[in-house]
Amino acid sequence: MQNPKPIYDLEERTYFFAKRARDYVKKLPRTITNIEYGRQLARSSGSQAANYIEANESLGKKDFLMRIKICRKESKESRLWLKLSEPMQEQEEEKEYLIEECLQLMKIFGSILEKSK
Repeated sequence: MQNPKPIYDLEERTYFFAKRARDYVKKLPRTITNIEYGRQLARSSGSQAANYIEANESLGKKDFLMRIKICRKESKESRLWLKLSEPMQEQEEEKEYLIEECLQLMKIFGSILEKSK
């Protein structure tokens, strides 16, 4: 299920991350903690994708930087919910992929912030 090559269009990449996170949540075992962590993951992964779209349509540099900071924050939060989730054995590989994608997105958003100063 790994992507054969990285997606360089960040809007598309954040969309696919949110979609894969949603699909991951759908397959989690239905425990009380997984239900809550899944809800939080669905929100944070979708939020980083939506905020990146907002950043591209920003009203100015200050607005752009704030949206990118939110994207980075939501990526960090997504990573937390992924780490806390308790998937079935066959979902472990997808969990690790999503955690790695969070780290990559955090680095990308951090780099955008550094270069935009």
